[in-house]
Amino acid sequence: MAVGFEAVREEFASVLAEEPVEPGAQLAVYVGGRQVVDLWGGQDVAGDSLFALYSSAKGAAHLVLALLVQDGVLDLDRPVLDWWPEFAAEGKGRVTLRQLASHQAGVVGVEGGFTAVELADDRLLAERLAGQKPYWEPGAAYGYHAWVIGALIGEVVRRATGRTVQELFEERVRAPYGLDFHLGLPEALESRCLPVQPATQPAPEQAVPAPDSLTGVAFNLNATPPTDLVAFGNTRAVRAQGPASSGGVGNARGLARMYAAAISEVDGLPRLLAPTVVAEFAAVQMRGTDLVTGELDHFAVGFEAQGVRYPVLGPDAFGHSGAVGAQSFADPGSGVAYSYTRRRFQPQGGGAAENTRLIDAVMRAARRNQSATRP
Repeated sequence: MAVGFEAVREEFASVLAEEPVEPGAQLAVYVGGRQVVDLWGGQDVAGDSLFALYSSAKGAAHLVLALLVQDGVLDLDRPVLDWWPEFAAEGKGRVTLRQLASHQAGVVGVEGGFTAVELADDRLLAERLAGQKPYWEPGAAYGYHAWVIGALIGEVVRRATGRTVQELFEERVRAPYGLDFHLGLPEALESRCLPVQPATQPAPEQAVPAPDSLTGVAFNLNATPPTDLVAFGNTRAVRAQGPASSGGVGNARGLARMYAAAISEVDGLPRLLAPTVVAEFAAVQMRGTDLVTGELDHFAVGFEAQGVRYPVLGPDAFGHSGAVGAQSFADPGSGVAYSYTRRRFQPQGGGAAENTRLIDAVMRAARRNQSATRP
């Protein structure tokens, strides 16, 4: 714990004492590429414990996309069919890569839903989605492609490079930066992985969407049976394959370091993304209401626009949440990279409510320290 961040530890201890969070959580923070917070607590939880972190995978997948755009391998404003001709079926021929990544394509699911085997396999998902008719006119609206965005982006990446998102993440990001976050968990690390714990209370009945609603389709509630998220995250096959929408496995240390590396030098290693690329990928792409989640101004290019959700952050903060309540992001203006992870599933999905308190504490400490060191 760096000097000046003691209040963050106190807030984290307060969070851990609350029953809905137990049995465990982790918090890690970098500022300017240097780790300043490394906290954990709860039954059997260590700093290097690994959790199933679901949609936190999307942040890693879109970091790979940003690197390929930075390299000139991909162009956000070219149509997807340039790499993936089959995707043009059912009126999707004009969808650009930018629209696809920012959840505007309208292919949030399929009639009858996906099986658990399909959800764990990005190639199978991409094959089914290529011929899917959009649920709205592409480019006219946006909605969270909860189970499928990683497969959609991943297929473009595979067609363009001959490599999967998982392979590129391992080679260009995870291994060289020493990240304890994986898209495809090696069996040798299984002993460090703690099972997801179910929520202490079910979601209110009125909050559960109808299976045939747009939200129900996007979250695969139209499948028979509907997907059991806790069981999905606790399945070895899912962890091994690392689907790029839903299969991230890691800890707060790994995700905070990943976002730190995106915007800062870390331990002598160069930052991954140039400022111009960060600015493009962090900009909200379509204003208004997410048709699936109801959130406002939800997406940048693939990443969630975190400054909308947490006003204490800058307008260019970008990252992604995970269904257990995890939240991770980079805030380029302050140099803060943050990750909070936990074992207890929350029925409403996305970043858990306690993130607001923790982020406020982190940002107060970071700004006080910056003010104290300013000449």
